Amino acid sequence: MVARTLNDIKSSFETSAFFAHVGFEIVSFKEGSVKLKLPIRKYLLNANNTLHGGVHATMLDLIMGMTIRSATKTRCTTVNLNVTYLSSTTEGTIFATGKILKQGYKLVSVEGELVDEEGILLAKGVGTFKIIRD
Repeated sequence: MVARTLNDIKSSFETSAFFAHVGFEIVSFKEGSVKLKLPIRKYLLNANNTLHGGVHATMLDLIMGMTIRSATKTRCTTVNLNVTYLSSTTEGTIFATGKILKQGYKLVSVEGELVDEEGILLAKGVGTFKIIRD
């Protein structure tokens, strides 16, 4: 397993073209604790003028993977992702946090939450990720 520093891992996300294209921003990046924010832009809205569900799923997948990587210092990949949509939003900024539920040698179970600026829960995700050991 190639050891990576927190700064290396954080930088790998910040320099990702996809990360920048969607508009994600890292609020905090500590070992086992990451917080993301996403200002809602018009191109992220669906035909109902609400934040597209795919954005919710993407942000949950990202925060869960980032949380795992910050704790394990190695890469991981999504095996399974379940998203529960709880509330819609049309403007402002949303925030994501993740929490490792159970970590084994190869697999990690993790959950993520999306909230708006007022703390209203927008979506919750639960996933299983495979640790990639180099």
